[in-house]
Amino acid sequence: MPVNAALRDYLKTRRSVGIAFLREPGPNAQELNEILTIGTRVPDHGKLTPWRLILIEGDDRIKVGEKLAEIARRNNPALDEPGLEMERRQFLPAPLTIGVIFSPRQSTKAPEFEQLLSAGNVCFNLVNAAFAFGYAATWVTRWFGFDTAAQQMLGARGGERFVGFVHIGTPAITPDDRERPTLEQVVSRWRS
Repeated sequence: MPVNAALRDYLKTRRSVGIAFLREPGPNAQELNEILTIGTRVPDHGKLTPWRLILIEGDDRIKVGEKLAEIARRNNPALDEPGLEMERRQFLPAPLTIGVIFSPRQSTKAPEFEQLLSAGNVCFNLVNAAFAFGYAATWVTRWFGFDTAAQQMLGARGGERFVGFVHIGTPAITPDDRERPTLEQVVSRWRS
């Protein structure tokens, strides 16, 4: 295959943009369809498709926030109004959030851990796809990805769980790069 310099350079400089810095507009319907197509083109040993996607956009972002605030209040009755407001804004200001649900399948070919990795790859592919269309994204997990009531409210079914939420929008900033580990810190050669 020929060298793809643009892709190489992108991968060397890719940097997530936090949800607080994602603005309108988000992807249009055609762009979103392509982002989802790219996002789901991941390693999937056994062709099990052990993941599903939930789209949260438009006014549903506000409705989800209200429901999250209700769950947070039930979990913590002492939560004050600023804390509740923070929960209401979990899916704002980003115009689009894609929840990636791990939905494991019975398989003798692909262990559950491998299926989980496939779901994680969907998250990262969605981030890269968003950037390919000129948007920015961030992949996060939050308490509601681990809370049973919140997971169910967001669309997870029995035996499923969220592996992440990919927030997508137009970047309001260009983030500075952060310090990365040196290869000497993380790479070693196997020796017999």
